Amino acid sequence: MANQTHPLLRTLNAQQCEAVTVSDGPVLVLAGPGSGKTRVLTHRIAWMLSELQTPAWQILAVTFTNKAARQMRERLTTMVGREIALDMSVGTFHATCARILRREAEHARFSHDYLILDADDQLSMMKLVVKELGLDDKKYRPAALLNAISHAKNELLTPEQYPIRTYHDEIVARAFTRYQAALRSSNALDFDDLLVEPVRLFQNEAELLEKYRRRFRYILVDEFQDTNLAQYVLLRLLTQEHRSLYAVADEDQSIYSWRGADYRNIRRLRQDYPELTQILLTENYRSTQVILDAAQAVIARNPDRTPKQLSTQKKGGAAITLREAYDEQEEAAFVAREIQSLQRAGRALNEIAVMYRTNAQSRALEEAFIREKLPYRLVGGVRFYTRKEIKDVLAYLRLAQNSDDNISFQRVVNVPARGIGTRTLATLAERAAQANSSYYQAAQQLLQERALGSRAAQPIQFFLSLVAGWQEARDGTTVVALLDRILTEVDYQSFLRDGSDEGESRWENVLALRAVTAERPDLTLTDFLTEVALVADVDDIDEQVRAVTLLTLHSAKGLEYPVVFITGLEEKLLPHSRAIEESPEAVAEERRLFYVGITRAEERLYLSYAFRRGWYGNSDPTGPSRFLADLPNAGLSNPKPRAGARSQSWETPGWKTPSAQPSAPARRERATIQPRFRRGQRVHHRRFGDGAVQESVIEGNEEIVTVLFFDNRIGVKQFLASMAPLEAVAEH
Repeated sequence: MANQTHPLLRTLNAQQCEAVTVSDGPVLVLAGPGSGKTRVLTHRIAWMLSELQTPAWQILAVTFTNKAARQMRERLTTMVGREIALDMSVGTFHATCARILRREAEHARFSHDYLILDADDQLSMMKLVVKELGLDDKKYRPAALLNAISHAKNELLTPEQYPIRTYHDEIVARAFTRYQAALRSSNALDFDDLLVEPVRLFQNEAELLEKYRRRFRYILVDEFQDTNLAQYVLLRLLTQEHRSLYAVADEDQSIYSWRGADYRNIRRLRQDYPELTQILLTENYRSTQVILDAAQAVIARNPDRTPKQLSTQKKGGAAITLREAYDEQEEAAFVAREIQSLQRAGRALNEIAVMYRTNAQSRALEEAFIREKLPYRLVGGVRFYTRKEIKDVLAYLRLAQNSDDNISFQRVVNVPARGIGTRTLATLAERAAQANSSYYQAAQQLLQERALGSRAAQPIQFFLSLVAGWQEARDGTTVVALLDRILTEVDYQSFLRDGSDEGESRWENVLALRAVTAERPDLTLTDFLTEVALVADVDDIDEQVRAVTLLTLHSAKGLEYPVVFITGLEEKLLPHSRAIEESPEAVAEERRLFYVGITRAEERLYLSYAFRRGWYGNSDPTGPSRFLADLPNAGLSNPKPRAGARSQSWETPGWKTPSAQPSAPARRERATIQPRFRRGQRVHHRRFGDGAVQESVIEGNEEIVTVLFFDNRIGVKQFLASMAPLEAVAEH
C-alpha cells in the first residue's frame, strides 16, 4: 500500500488508494454507485504520469458519453496542467474510433471526409432500402431491420455472415447488404460502423495494429460493463501484448443490453487476462444508508454478480416514501403536490428528478405539472439537434462537406420549395439506382444529357450550383461564415419567419446553432459535423435550470439528485412485459435498472405505483412490481404491499381492496365531465389557426382533443381542452 500522505492520495480512502497505485498490468476496479470512480480514474492517470513516468501521449482513456469525457479532461487539466492533458487521448469510444478512421482512411473503403449518420438519417436510408427491395414496410419495419443489423454489427458480423435460419432472416440479410451498399455510395458510416471498421482494419493490417499498440500503450476504460463485443475485441486487440488495460465497471449497473452492451465482457476479461488484479470500491459518497440498504436488498437477488456491501458516512436518513395511487393521473397528482411541498420547504426544483421506465409514462406527469404550473424539462424529448429546422441546416452543411450525401440531398433539395416536383425526384432516384451513384451525380448526368425538361432542369441546376459554391468556399472559411452564406443564399430566414410564434421560435433555434459555430472558429466543417453527430441526450442537460427533471431510468444512469421519485413500479412495467416474456436474464436487467434508479437519490427517495394504468386506451388493473417485495420494511415510511394483497389508496381513503374474483374488479366513483368537442367539428386555435377535430377522448377528469390543422406546416396536434386556447367555430 502506497503512503497516503502523498499529495495525490490524501483525499482518497484505502480502497481508492489501492486502485490508484496498483502496479501495471490488467486491472478490474468494481466500483459501486457513488464510490468515486471518476476520481479514481483521474488520480490513476495522474499517478501514472508522476510516479510511473508514463508518457502522456501513450495514454488512452475512453468513456461512453461526451459529458463524462469532458469532465475527465477538465479534472486532468486541473491536476496535471493543460499541456500534459492535451497530450493524452481522452474521449468516447465513438469519437476515438472516428479519429482513427479519419487518420487511416487510406487503409479503409471510404475517404477521410466520410459522413456519420445519426439515427434519423439511418432510418431515412433504411426506408429507401425497403422501398428499393419492394418490401412491405408494415411487415418489415425499417426501424426493426436497423435494430437487427445493429445487433449483427455489434457481433462483428458482415452481411455475408448473417445467420439465415428463417425467411425473415433472409430479408434482414438482403436489407443488410443493400444498406451497406447505400452507406458506401454516400461515403457514410453509421454509429456501429465507427466501432466495427477499426476492428476490421486492425485484424487485417498487422502493421497498423502495431502502430496503435505503440501509440496507446496504456488504456483506461470507464463503464466497462456497457461495452459491446466490438468494443471488447477492439480493446483486446490493442492490449493483447502489453496487457495494460485498466477497466472500471459495475456489473450491477449494466442496463443497456438493448443497444448491444454485454456485461459478460467482465467474464471475458477474467478469462482472457488470468493475471487480472481485481479491486472493490464499496464506500458510497452519495446516498444515505437507508437508500443504500434498499438498493442492496433489491440487487442481492440477482445471480452471477460479485457481492458488494455498500456503506456510507451518511448514516440513517429519511425513510423511503412508498405510495399507491388509483391510476396514473392520481400518481402524477401526488408527485406534483409533493414537489410543491418540497419547494415550499426550500428545496430547489433542479434538485428533484422524476424517473420512469418508458417515455410514454411522462404524459400524465407533464399534464399534472402543467396544471400545477410546475416548470419541468424533459430528457429524451425533442432534442435540439433533431428539430426539423436544425436538421435542415445541418443537411446543407453536410452537402457542403460531401455532395454525395443522399439523405441530406433528399432532405433539402426542395426546402425551401424550389419548384422541384415529385416526378423529377423520382427520375433522379431511378437514375441513381441504375448508375449506382449518388443523387447529386445522377442530377449532373441528367442535366448533361438534357434528359430533364427546361422547367424541371432550372431549379435542379440552381441547387447544384449552390452546393458547388459552398464546397468551393468550404476549406477557405470558418464554419460560421459558411453557415451565414448558406442561410442567405437559400433565404432560410424568410422561409421560417412566417409571422407565427412557432416560426420565430424555429428561427431562434437556427440562431442558437449559429452561436455554437461562432464559439468555435478553430473547428473545421468535418470536426463540427462529427461533434454534432456524437452529441447525446444526457449531454444536453443543464443542471442549473430551475426545473424538475423528467427522465427515463435508462437516461438517469450517471446522474444524481437530492430528491428522486421513481414512478410506475408495477408488474409488466418494471419489470417490463417484454423482459418477463423473454428470459430470467432480461428480468435481472430490469432489476439492475431499478437499482440504478434507487442509487441516483442522495437524500430523499419516493417510490410509487398505481392500481390501474392506461394501456393503449384501456385502463387495466396492475400489480405492484415484484421488486418492491425485496425492500426492507425498516427503511419504509409505510408498509410495502404483500404479494396478492393491496393497501388502501392514500389519495382515495374510501377505495376498497378488490375482490379475489376477477369478474368483479374494484372500481371507484370518479368525477365525469362532458366533452366540449366532437369528431369532425371545426375549431380555431389562437396560434395555429383553423382545423378540424380528429378525436376527443375523456381520460380521468380531462378532455384530450386531437386536431388536424388546415395549415400543412402545422399538421396534427393534441391538447388538453381545459388549457388550450381552442374554440369551436360556428357552423353556418
